[in-house]
Amino acid sequence: MLENIDLTRKLEDKEFNKNMKVLGSELGELQRKAWELKIPIILVFEGWHACGIAEIINRFILPLDPRGYEYHAINDPAPTELLKPFIWRFWTKIPAWGRIAIFDRSWYSRAVMEKYSPEKARNEFEKYLHEINYFERQLADDGYLIIKFFLHIDKTYQKERFQKLMKYDIPLIVDGYEGYISCKKEDLDIVNKYEKYLPIIEHMLVKTEFSHAPWTIVEATDHNFASAKVVTTVMEAMKEQIEKVTRTPAQNTLRYLDNTSPKIPELTASVLEKVDLSKNLEAEEYKKAKKDLQYRLRELQYRLFRKKRPLILAFEGWDAAGKGGNIRRLVKELNPRLYKVVPVGVPNDLEKAHHYLWRFLEGIPKAGHITIYDRTWYGRVMVERIEKLCREEEWKRAYREINEFEEILVDSGTIILKFWLHIDPETQYKRFKSREDDPSRCWKITPEDWRNRSKWEEYEEAIDEMLRRTSTSYAPWTVVEANDKRYSRIKVLKTVVETLESELKN
Repeated sequence: MLENIDLTRKLEDKEFNKNMKVLGSELGELQRKAWELKIPIILVFEGWHACGIAEIINRFILPLDPRGYEYHAINDPAPTELLKPFIWRFWTKIPAWGRIAIFDRSWYSRAVMEKYSPEKARNEFEKYLHEINYFERQLADDGYLIIKFFLHIDKTYQKERFQKLMKYDIPLIVDGYEGYISCKKEDLDIVNKYEKYLPIIEHMLVKTEFSHAPWTIVEATDHNFASAKVVTTVMEAMKEQIEKVTRTPAQNTLRYLDNTSPKIPELTASVLEKVDLSKNLEAEEYKKAKKDLQYRLRELQYRLFRKKRPLILAFEGWDAAGKGGNIRRLVKELNPRLYKVVPVGVPNDLEKAHHYLWRFLEGIPKAGHITIYDRTWYGRVMVERIEKLCREEEWKRAYREINEFEEILVDSGTIILKFWLHIDPETQYKRFKSREDDPSRCWKITPEDWRNRSKWEEYEEAIDEMLRRTSTSYAPWTVVEANDKRYSRIKVLKTVVETLESELKN
């Protein structure tokens, strides 16, 4: 693959400077148009060590307005980043609508450096490439323009480049090392690893080549030619994306067909219709069970921490179904240093300017910690769907995106438990009225709650589909019969305790 690339291509200084003067002006104008149209752009720069990534990026960004882009030099992960899933530290750096994110090395370098070694099974590396493909496709589906460059040089040029750099006290930043090249002559050993990494890189390029996130191989022996190719490639992609965004609805066809999601057969009865809401628990039995389960959970919290396993507890349910009461009983005996509760409300302007999953990343627990979400990313397929806060194609593809998101978390060691608290309309009405009549709790009920209640059947249909399509073997839903609060709380506590005892028994 890479051996067929013609690395002799060059561009003389005079011709390069003349062309770049024209191209730079046009590139700046395209940046302004992308900003106005709120097109987010991700540029990925990968390549061999000493191929000149920093110099080529610098030439590219000179014509740009610095207020409209962010530059990310990706090196070794920080200690806190190692406590999170692999892709987490890159999700957090995606640009807002209209901005450009430039990655000087990226998730690809880190996958090779951190996740590939002869000692590890090949399928371990494949798993991370699979994870990267999820990540890029979800962003592309959401309107992100992704352009990826691999700067290619041969082994001979790489060695010459290192020897040239060693004549000067030039800062060198490569994976695993930051310093001055003149102080680290043994870094020439990198040249000896060229053949080792060549098949790995070629495999990576093939496995991650898609129309929504294509690779461009850049002949990087001559930096003039490489810089011009990068600029023209980005400009062509930006023009195409701008043209796509500015089409009229009549010209557009549906871009996001949910073809890769499993086909769900039509069901004659809903999941919720099968729930027995008459289940209840007597006060004495509740009190005894609660005390026992809370103390068992406290011990399990420390075992979770010692084994460095993150835990996510996700709560969804009807308004007034008892999410808050359940969460309070869960954390009653826990150490607050090792857990946090994340209440999820209406997204703010910054959160709206990113992919909808972005705002949930801050709450993802570190290894050994617990995050409890009071409402979650499932709002996309419930509230946002019913209230038409997103397009139909967006919530339809969200089932697949959410399953992939949770799969990535579980693959990194996270335990995920999801609870749907189910009540009937009569119970909800009684609780609404009780809140209205109680001065200490009237703040809990709003006109929005009453309005949502009028759409009960629409929400029920959406919830049924959500439960069917996103209850997986690795992140199952537990439907909780919540008409009786005591029964609901014990079922949640018992489910968490028994799951953790099973997961942590070894």
